[in-house]
Parts: sequence; structure tokens; C-alpha cells
Amino acid sequence: MTSEAVVSTSPAISSSKPAKSDYYFLRSFVAGGVAGCCAKSTIAPLDRIKILLQAQNPHYKHLGVFATLKAVPQKEGFLGLYKGNGAMMVRIFPYGAIQFMAFDKYKKLLRKQIGISGHIHRLLAGSMAGMTAVIFTYPLDVIRARLAFQVTGEHRYTGIANAFHTIYLKEGGVSGFYRGLIPTLIGMAPYAGFSFFTFGTLKSLGLKHFPEMLGRPSSDNPDVCVLKTHVNLLCGGIAGAIAQAISYPLDVARRRMQLGSILPDSEKCVSLSKTLAYVYNTYGIKKGLYRGLSLNFIRCIPSQAVAFTTYEFMKQTLHLN
Repeated sequence: MTSEAVVSTSPAISSSKPAKSDYYFLRSFVAGGVAGCCAKSTIAPLDRIKILLQAQNPHYKHLGVFATLKAVPQKEGFLGLYKGNGAMMVRIFPYGAIQFMAFDKYKKLLRKQIGISGHIHRLLAGSMAGMTAVIFTYPLDVIRARLAFQVTGEHRYTGIANAFHTIYLKEGGVSGFYRGLIPTLIGMAPYAGFSFFTFGTLKSLGLKHFPEMLGRPSSDNPDVCVLKTHVNLLCGGIAGAIAQAISYPLDVARRRMQLGSILPDSEKCVSLSKTLAYVYNTYGIKKGLYRGLSLNFIRCIPSQAVAFTTYEFMKQTLHLN
């Protein structure tokens, strides 16, 4: 039995199963989209708490992570934990689809056309894939952040369509949907890069050195060795934790820029450098640039674990190996 990476590039395997190339683009798109939706649905309540804490929502800024988790249902009902999740699902399917699909494409491009291989091509391909997905889906991320930041009784937007309409009319047209894009792209490069790099490296090392202990035959091709489900979850969680620790201050900056005029101090968050300086000078490192990081570790570990594990499962289900 060989590893997934070896078998998937084997000419013999490819030629013996030509039908599997049919609709590969569509199947890869669906696999990534399903993986993204499953991952985000798992941690939707934690995502909303993170936004409330990052942007210093006046109703919850005096509370910590667990106190906010308790306070939101009391103030807004249980569904308050899922506010903005509808917009998230609209965004995350194309985001996850584009990211995972682009990662595979960039990885092949770097290896075959440019000659970059080894572990470094995972880092570069992951960074490029993350930025590609962000560019295509960024307006939906802005809408989702605005809806999640609202508190019951103080709604500025009534829903996704109303948020689109209001932002377009009152915040400069199309440019209003791209506030915070630069810090998002800058933050996404190390986040997605190290996420894919760490997961791919752990996966290849595990299958290379401990195939019997950590691996099993793929359900769609017994000649391919894939990680066991619990090992996939562990590798994905480690990948998410490392990536978040590296990129978190940039995530705080982009979230405040996304929220724009909904924040009372929005005029101080008009660029990446000014936002980082303002947050640092006003709130410091722990309570500003890294506010909500503990929550992010709690949310990103299961999120990335589910994302990578679901994608690996969908690859077998849709015969992408």
C-alpha cells in the first residue's frame, strides 16, 4: 500500500480509471464547500462571540469568553449565538470550495510548472489558495460580520439583502464591501499557508513513518493509504492552532475595519497600520491585539479539524484521490 500522494500521481492508476476525471472540477468544488460548511457550523456560536469581543461590543466588552457565551443567550435567546450564521453559510460554501480546490491546483502548478516541491510548496500553495478564496468571497464576510455584531433591539440591518443595500448606498458603493481587505489578505497568507503546511506535513510524515498505526486503506481505492479519522482530526486541530497564533492580530484589525461605521471609533480604523496602532495604544496586546485569542484556540481547533477531516472524507466519497 502506498501513500495518497504517491498513488494520486501514478500514471497507471490515472489511465486505468479515466472516468474519474469527469467533472473533477465540480466534484472538487463540492468537496471543499461541504468541508467549509461543516467546519463553520460546528463552531458558529464561538465565531459570534469572537466578533463581539474583538470589536469591543459595548454590551459585552466587560465580559470574558465564557461569561459572554452565557450572557448572549440570556439577552438575545439561544438563537442569538447563531446570529449572522445565515450569511456565513452563504459565504463559506464558495469560500471553502475555492480554497481547497485552489490549493490542489496551486500545489500542482508549483510542483510541475515552477519546480517547487517538498514541504515549502504546501506553504506557498496554502497561502495563495487562502488569498484567492478571500478575494472572491470578501463582501459576504463583511455582511456576516455586520450581522453578527448586532445586538437584539439595536439592529441596523434586517437581513443579508438589507445589509448589502445599506452598505452600498451609505458607504461608498462597491468599495464599502472591501473595507479591511488588505489586512485580511495579509493575515490570510500566513494563516492558510501554515494551516495547509502543518496539516500536509503531519499527514505525509505520519503515513510515511507510521502507516500501520496511523493509516488505513482509502474507501474508494484500497491501494491508497489515508489517515484514520481521529488522526485526521488531531492533525487538523494542530494545524489550526499554529496558524491562528501566528495571524491573530491581523484578524483583529481586519474585523474592526470590516465593521466600519457600525463602530463608534471607526474613523480610527481606516487602514491596517492605523488600526493596529489604535488597538495597541488603546487596549494593549493582551486586551487588544490578542483579545479573544483563547476563544479562537477553542474554536479554530475543532473548526480546522472538521474542515480537513470532512475534505478528506469527501475526496474518497467523490473519488478525488
